[in-house]
Amino acid sequence: MNVVPEPLPGGSALASDYIHQYETVGHLYGGDFRSQESRAERAQWLDRTGSLRADRADVVTYLRRYNGKHNAHEAVLRSLELLEQPETLVVTGGQQSGLFTGPLFVVYKAITTIQAAREAAAQLGRPVVPLFWIAGEDHDWDEVNHTYVLNRTGEITRIKLEKGEGPRSSVSEIKVDADSWIQVIAQLDGLLQDSEFKPQLMELVTASSQGAENMTEAFAKLMGALFGQFGLILLDSADPALRRLEAPMFASMIERNDELETAYLAAAEQIKASGYELQADVTPGNANLFYIHEGARLLLHKVEGRFTDRKATVSFTRTELLELLESHPERFSNNVLTRPLMQDYVLPVLATVLGQGEMAYWAIPHQAFKVLDGQMPLIIPRMSFTVIEGTLHKHMDKYGLSFTDVRMHLDDKRKEWLSAQDELKLEDKFEEIKTAFSGMYEPLIEQLGGIQAGLLKLGNNNKDKIIDQISFLQGKALDALEKQNEAGLRQWERIELSLMPLGKLQERVYNMMYYLNRYGLGWLDELMAVPADYSGTHRIIYM
Repeated sequence: MNVVPEPLPGGSALASDYIHQYETVGHLYGGDFRSQESRAERAQWLDRTGSLRADRADVVTYLRRYNGKHNAHEAVLRSLELLEQPETLVVTGGQQSGLFTGPLFVVYKAITTIQAAREAAAQLGRPVVPLFWIAGEDHDWDEVNHTYVLNRTGEITRIKLEKGEGPRSSVSEIKVDADSWIQVIAQLDGLLQDSEFKPQLMELVTASSQGAENMTEAFAKLMGALFGQFGLILLDSADPALRRLEAPMFASMIERNDELETAYLAAAEQIKASGYELQADVTPGNANLFYIHEGARLLLHKVEGRFTDRKATVSFTRTELLELLESHPERFSNNVLTRPLMQDYVLPVLATVLGQGEMAYWAIPHQAFKVLDGQMPLIIPRMSFTVIEGTLHKHMDKYGLSFTDVRMHLDDKRKEWLSAQDELKLEDKFEEIKTAFSGMYEPLIEQLGGIQAGLLKLGNNNKDKIIDQISFLQGKALDALEKQNEAGLRQWERIELSLMPLGKLQERVYNMMYYLNRYGLGWLDELMAVPADYSGTHRIIYM
C-alpha cells in the first residue's frame, strides 16, 4: 500500500478557509484544531465545566448497555472504563447509519476519529477515547437504504433494502424484517466474486443483521465488528434511553428557544457577510427541534407563541411542550443545528471529526453554544481517500492518465486515445467527403432552382438525405472502430467505474465490502496504519 497526496479543488469555501486560512474564519469557530494550545485550552474548559453536562456515570452506564448489546469488544469496555474517569475526554465522529456501513467515507471518518483520539491523548498526556455518534434520529430513509458495490464483472451495482409501510419516522424506528435482510445479503453474496476472504466476510455481514430490527442496529453491529478492536464506542442518537439523559438539554433548548433562534440568525448573517454560502437552512420561527407524533418526525416552528409543525398536526404552548418532555423525552429529536449542542452536553467533547460540508454548517451554531453557556469543540477534518488497485494503476500508466485526468477530463482523453487508434483517419475522411459533396452538389441545386422553383427545395432535401446516409455509414465505421478496440475501451470504463462512479469520488459511492472481499479484513488494519493527516488533503491509496 502506497499513499500519495492528491489535493482536490472545489468543495465548501468556508471549510477550505478553516483548513488553510484559519485566521480568516476563526471568529466562526471554537479554536484551531492544529494548535496544541487550542487543545489544551479546550481540555481545561471541559475540566472546569463538568457540572454543565450530563452526569458522566449515567452516560457511561447507558453506553455500557448499548455497546454491550452491539459492540461488546474488550477494547470498547476499556474505553468505557476510561470514560468513567473525570479526566477522560472524547473525540467524536458520526454519520447516519447505512447499508453495510454505507459509503467508504463513513469508514474513513471512523478511522480519523480513532487516530485523532490517540494523537490527542499523547499530546495532552491524559485519556482521550473515540466515539462514533450514529445519527439514528435522521429520517431520510431513501438516503441510507441502498449502497453500491463493484460486481464480479467490474460494473457498478446498486443494492437496496426494503422496509415495511409506516410514517416518515427516524431511521432507528423504521422496522426491517428478517426476509429483507436475507434478500440484500444474498444480493451482496451474488455480486462479490469468490475469494479466500469471502466466507468470513459474509459470516460477519450475516451476523450483523441477525436479530436487527432496523438499519441502525445492523449498522452498529457491523461497525462494532470492524472497529470495536480499536476501542471505538458507539452511540445511537435515537435511543430512548439516551433521550432520558438528554432531557435537561432539551428543556434548555425549549425554554431559551428564542435566544437560540436569534443566535442562529445572527451567525447566518455573519457567515453571509463574510462572503460564504450557508450550508444549512436558517429560517425565522424555526424551533430547530423535532417532535415524534404517532411515529412521524415533525419539525417544530413557532407560530403566535405556540410550537407547531407546518401542517398544524400538533400544537403546544411552551409549558405544554416542557410537560411532554418530562413525561415522554423519547418524543423529542434534534436537527442539524441543535445536534452539536446536544453532543456537547452529553459528552466531554475535545474535538469532533467532520466532512467539509459539515464543517461549513457547524459555523451556524457557534453563537448558540454561548447562549447555553457552552463552547464549540474543536473541529478535525475527516481524512479522504481514493483506492487505486494495482491493475487499474497499470491501465492508467498505459494510457498516460493522472487522477486529475480521470476526475476532470476522462471523456476527452478517451476520445483522443480512440482517435489515435484510427489509422485510416475515418472521421476526417468522412468530413472531407461531406464537404466535397456539398461543394459540388449545392451549385447544381441552385441552377435547378432557376429552371423550376420546386426543384430547389427538392434538391436540398435530396442533399440532406445523402449527407444523412454518409453520416450513417460514418457512425457504423466508428462503431466498428470501437469494436476493434473493445478491450482497451473496457479498461477505460473500468478506470472510470472504479475511481469516479456516477461522476462522484469513489468514497462517496462505493461500499467497503468489495475491498474487504478482495484484500481481507486485514485491509482495515492497513488503513489504520496510514499516517494521520488532518490537512483536508485527499490522498490516493495505491494497492
